[in-house]
Amino acid sequence: MTKTKTTDKVALIIMIKNPVLGKAKTRIASTAGDGEALRIYKLLLAHTRKVTTDIILDKYLYYSDYIEDDLWSGDVYNKRVQSEGNLGQRLRDAFSNLSKNYTRMIVIGSDCAEIRSKHINRAAELLFDNEIVLGPVHDGGYYLLGMKGYHPEVITNIDWSTDRVADQTIDKAKAKGLSVQKIEMLHDIDYHEDWLKFGLEND
Repeated sequence: MTKTKTTDKVALIIMIKNPVLGKAKTRIASTAGDGEALRIYKLLLAHTRKVTTDIILDKYLYYSDYIEDDLWSGDVYNKRVQSEGNLGQRLRDAFSNLSKNYTRMIVIGSDCAEIRSKHINRAAELLFDNEIVLGPVHDGGYYLLGMKGYHPEVITNIDWSTDRVADQTIDKAKAKGLSVQKIEMLHDIDYHEDWLKFGLEND
């Protein structure tokens, strides 16, 4: 039996890395060491879990390498593994799969200590009247991307990990005639200095 597309709910995609020593937050590790980088990333994961656990959306947790039996409850999160390829390919795979059952979809990562449930809920509301919703970060990327319908062109041929990511995404959306709405700009945690300024230990 074919599932009908869910139009009254939103799929929340959460992209995380498996917390492995030497692989988590490598740019932080380059100055603070592998142990500190892993500690920080585990705190960011816990924060993301806290922010999303009670939010009334259908939640899909995409691990970088393998599904873990961890603190992310399988009763709350549908657990999957990210596809191969760069970030654009992994995002397109997640959006494409979920677009079979959802009209509105939102993706977040686990690198933003400032994100709160209000940001995700606001994005979900804005997707009623906009095709693209973007939560930008100060370094030119974004902590949240929402789509009404599946629009792979906005996440194709992007210069990932540069300060042009958000602008390129918006330009591609507008070139296709898609309506774009931004929500609050936040900071993400890429380097140790970001953590010292915007990390959870400063709350």
